[in-house]
Parts: sequence; C-alpha cells; structure tokens
Amino acid sequence: MEEEFFLVHPGSRRLVAAGARVVARASAVVRGGVSGEFTEFQVEGRTPPCPGPQELRGELRRVRAALAAAARAEGLRLCASGTPVLAEDSGTGTTGADIGDHPRYRAGLLQYRRLLDEFVLCALHAHVHLPDRETAVLVSNHLRPWLPLLVAMSANSPYHRGRDTGYASWRAVIRGCFPCLGPPPYAASLDEYERLATAMAATEAMLEPGMPFWDVRPNPHLPTLEVRTMDVLPDTDDAVAMTLIIRALVTTSASSVADDDPGPRVGAELLRAAYWRAARDGWPGQGMDALTGHVLPSSAQAQRLVDHIRPALRAYGDEDEVTAFLHRLRQHGSAAERQRARMAHERHLSAVVDGLVRETCPDGCD
Repeated sequence: MEEEFFLVHPGSRRLVAAGARVVARASAVVRGGVSGEFTEFQVEGRTPPCPGPQELRGELRRVRAALAAAARAEGLRLCASGTPVLAEDSGTGTTGADIGDHPRYRAGLLQYRRLLDEFVLCALHAHVHLPDRETAVLVSNHLRPWLPLLVAMSANSPYHRGRDTGYASWRAVIRGCFPCLGPPPYAASLDEYERLATAMAATEAMLEPGMPFWDVRPNPHLPTLEVRTMDVLPDTDDAVAMTLIIRALVTTSASSVADDDPGPRVGAELLRAAYWRAARDGWPGQGMDALTGHVLPSSAQAQRLVDHIRPALRAYGDEDEVTAFLHRLRQHGSAAERQRARMAHERHLSAVVDGLVRETCPDGCD
C-alpha cells in the first residue's frame, strides 16, 4: 500500500511546504518506507508486501508513526485528507516553487500548466501481485465497473481550500479534468493497452507511455496491478479493509481471466458518469451501477460487490474485516460524512482538520 498525507500547521491548520525535511527525518526510522510527493505540502508512506491484514495494519501504523513524529519535530502535523481542507497561506494555489524535486514532476508542470494549480491531492494506492502484465491488463477490464463504488466508499474530500464543494470526493472531480487520469480504457490485450498509452503520450495527454496514470494499471516497476482510485483514508482499519476488498476483487477477476472471460465492455461515457455520481454523492448516497446502468444505493452496490468476491474473501480469511468495515460505514458514515459532521458540530473548518489529524495517527499510531 501507498498513502499520501498533507503536512499542516497546528495553529493555522493550513498546508506547509516541508515535505523534504519531514521525509529526511522519517527515513532514518523507516528506510525505504517514505518519500516525497508531487508537492512539498505532501509526504508518502508505503508498506512492503504483506500477506494479510494484521501485517498490513502493523506496517501502516509503523510508517504513519514515523511520518507523524517527523512532522512534529518540524512543528507540523500529519493529515489524511483527499484535498486541502484550508487553503495554503498564500491562497494562490500550487506554484512552481511548491513542486517536489523530481524530473517527472517538473515535466508535468511544463505539460499541464495551470491545471496543476489544483493538483494538491492525497490518495491511497493498493498493489496486488499478478504473474505478468498481460494478465494485469485483462484483470483491469473486470475491475473497471467497480471503480465508482471504490470512489464512493473511500470518499474523503468534501472540503477544498476553505469551501464545501457539495461533493463527497472533490479529489475525484479534480482528477477528472486531466486527459490521462480516471478509469483505464478497455483493452483486449497488453499490446492494445500499450498502443493506447503510446498514442496518448504522442499527443502529450500523458507524460510517458510506460507510466500511465489511469486508476488501474500494471505498475511500471513492480510485478503488481495498482489500483489508484481511492482518496487517502484517515482510519487505518478502513484503509486495510479497502485493500482487502481490492485483493479479493483482483483475485476473483484473475480467475475469470484464466477462464478466458475478457470482462464486461462498459462504455467510457457510462463509466465517467458513474464516477461523477460516486464523487458527488459518495456513501450512503445513490450511485450508478456501471454494469447495469441502474441507479442504486451505494450500500446495495457494496452488497453486490461482497457477494461477487465472497469466495476470495473467505479463502484469505478476510470476510470479517470487510464486514466490519461495511458496518462502520453504516453506523458512523464515510470519512467525508465524518468531516461534515465535525463541521456541523463545531462550525469551523479548523475542527475538521483537527479531527483528521487525530484519526490519522491516534496516540502516535501505537
């Protein structure tokens, strides 16, 4: 798993550009487990491959604790939110000076220009091992219809730079403005997939054909299928459960691929509409089932998903974890709902940030 976090000032609750300093401190504790991100307002934590939920939970807490301690040493706090709740001190959006020190980030700034002013976003990425890239592409076809539901279940970005957006996942809306982000194309083979990526890179809609940024992709450096559609989640148990759902979904889809099932050809227009509805209404709102085109409660879609992946959940021993996650969603709401509940109670966005900070690393993530 990979998780991206914001760095916020405990007084102003606004973003602070200190990523390089925080990563340098945390690297001394979890070597290889932390890195910088697209902007200096962010840091990333990542786990090694884990066989099950207990190991994954332990690694997430260990990495979060190291980042939180490093942030505190810089006078800052670690915050898991898909978008900045409050604006940066300048209020002008991201500038070239805020971009992380990486050639790819600088190339993106030249290519996408002012689009990147709003690209200050934090995600959860889950990697699942697959034997080869051809299988990974075909499995992606099976995952495409379920991606809007993953957006709804993980929604954690209702506020953006001081304003209520009216959406559950404003991060998903911002990403939808880019020609290279969002659901992957349907591809009947690895060759077709690579030809599509090459054509997009030739138009400059994508930086590199070998590193597409679609929401599901064969990772260019690891033998994994990477799912990138989710907002970062403040609660580690929720993050673990989302990853278990993805593992079971990938496993179920790989079995279908082995049986020569090419996956449903869901149209790009319908899938984008389902994404938009999921981003707007989140959980427990209504959403479009991309397989049928019907509008259903997200809870009903989630039950369909669990029924679909139940054999894989049981094979891994993960059914109870996922059931508990769905129970938490029903009882306490999504992360986006919890943000709005704090705002309704406290009537100030600083309370929203404080709540996110507490959830991100309670008691030092011990």
